[in-house]
Amino acid sequence: MKLMIANPATGQHKVFEFDDDNKLRPFFDKRMATEVEGDCLGDEFKGYVLRISGGNDKQGFPMKQGVLTNNRVRLLFKKGMSCFRERRKGCRKRKSVRGCIVGPDLSVMNLVIIKKGEADVEGLTDVMQPRRLGPKRANHIRKLFSLDKK
Repeated sequence: MKLMIANPATGQHKVFEFDDDNKLRPFFDKRMATEVEGDCLGDEFKGYVLRISGGNDKQGFPMKQGVLTNNRVRLLFKKGMSCFRERRKGCRKRKSVRGCIVGPDLSVMNLVIIKKGEADVEGLTDVMQPRRLGPKRANHIRKLFSLDKK
């Protein structure tokens, strides 16, 4: 299984390939948005806390938050729902999505670093990538530069 690990603090992300199911066992039967200790993945992730943010199964169907199963279901989607983009106004569509519970049939699982551990992971926590775009709202610009309203 591939693990796509993102670090919001540095703006980096990296894909790791794990073939050993014993390393992935702590993730099985956990739901999306659950926080898991990274110690099980090896010494380089010692002390890290990771949040499960999604994934795809072997056929490419995405995981959807709120679908409490670990297999595929067909849901009726409408405008504003995740995993669906409206092509015509008012159009609904029945699509297959995977439930939010992690299982061994996933090909990719997306994780986000919540708490950084002792050691740096090469290509993930060692380099700071600058933000490409700045804020647009006036209040967000003030917050970025620590300005007050006057």
